[in-house]
Amino acid sequence: MGRQRILCVVTVVGARVAATPAVGQRRSLAERVTLLENKANVDNQSAGQANLEMQNRVTQLQSEVQSLRNQVETLTYELEQLRQRNRDQYVDIDGRLARLEGGEPVASAPSAPAASQSPAAAPAPAAAAANPPAPATAAATADPAGEQAAYQAALDLLINDFEADRSARLFQDFIRDYPQSSLVPNAWYWLGESYYVTQNYELAVEAFQALLAQHPGSRKEGDALLKLGYCQLALGQRAAGEASLREVPVRFPGTDAAGKAEARLRTLALENR
Repeated sequence: MGRQRILCVVTVVGARVAATPAVGQRRSLAERVTLLENKANVDNQSAGQANLEMQNRVTQLQSEVQSLRNQVETLTYELEQLRQRNRDQYVDIDGRLARLEGGEPVASAPSAPAASQSPAAAPAPAAAAANPPAPATAAATADPAGEQAAYQAALDLLINDFEADRSARLFQDFIRDYPQSSLVPNAWYWLGESYYVTQNYELAVEAFQALLAQHPGSRKEGDALLKLGYCQLALGQRAAGEASLREVPVRFPGTDAAGKAEARLRTLALENR
């Protein structure tokens, strides 16, 4: 009996000892699972925070982009308004200077009414018949308002509306209808510009040469000579084009046209190296 009891005690103790590592393993596994779950929760929270920060950043960037777009639109509008004002001022100054250079005649003062004259000062019928009034001159019968309106319409089509073809036709009509106008030299220049911007270089050459030949001393002469050189180069007439450009700073030193001609000549010299 004593021996059997000892064996039973030994068996129970052994079973307990054998079960201890299993319990320890189960506890270790549970702790690992808990640690992994905690880590996953932390990672999820971090990922959620990162996503939230990313969304906030994207929203902020979108707001900044929209603000920049609004600024660009505002600046674009203001720039276009400024360009329009500059065009209007240029057109106005261009027309005024051309009319001053042409020496636009001033209408003579009207004579006093016959009723205000004394009987002694009234001309006799015979004298009036012997000296008939002189025929009206071309300057007197001209239509300054219509002339200016026709020139302005052609220039607006080129500068404001960028319709060079229609502008060219209107400048041709102006030169034909108002051959004595002080604006004719300018009309020849802008006719050449209308052809130049549409790459009709042969016709542009004819217009610029007409201005240079028919209206020496015009305010547009230097610009016309510059553009003549440009057209000749575009047509492959290298020698003639360079000769025209070299003439600009000689005849019109210190002008904007002279600076452009010299810059183009330097570019051509670099191309020849």
